Amino acid sequence: MNYSELRKINVNDYIERKNGLAYLSWSWAVDQLLQLDSTATWSYGEPRLFGDTLMVFCTVEAFGKSRTAQLPVMDFRNKAIHNPDAFAVNTAMQRCLAKAISLHGLGMYIYAGEDLPQEDTEKKHEVEAPKQSITPIAGALDNFTTDEKDSLSRLAEEITFFVKNDDMAQAFEVAATLTNDEKTAVWSLLDSKTRSKFKKG
Repeated sequence: MNYSELRKINVNDYIERKNGLAYLSWSWAVDQLLQLDSTATWSYGEPRLFGDTLMVFCTVEAFGKSRTAQLPVMDFRNKAIHNPDAFAVNTAMQRCLAKAISLHGLGMYIYAGEDLPQEDTEKKHEVEAPKQSITPIAGALDNFTTDEKDSLSRLAEEITFFVKNDDMAQAFEVAATLTNDEKTAVWSLLDSKTRSKFKKG
């Protein structure tokens, strides 16, 4: 299979979510990789220090190509961990493996901020802020369960946190994982100052 074919595979049932960001389940990704190319292999590069934080690397050889991904060892807020322990490094390595597999096409649309794979030819995707036409709507949360409302409230808090700290890229990444209804609901939970700053990017 080639990249164009692999990127069209719908992997939504195998996505793991953490703090509003989406990740492809590494175990499912490996299983699918080996079913599609039984000769596929992967290896980890030497981790690289950046101050007291760490970057891990993984190279996947499959479908006649070799692709390498990198990933920082991150905490629950997706911030680089200072002096990470073995557990955190192992978690980052597994996620890096899934990311390296996605570079071959499988699940790539997740990292591009898309809800579903694109059917047409390869395009450049960018994570964007909600369109300015999105405004708070009364009752935007009415169709969500209590647990879903709690989750959306936490996501709104995360976006607010990132916006206040001028980390717009992280704020946009959180928003990119949401459906349109979820975006509207979260938008309704943000204060006017946060919404204004978010629109401006």
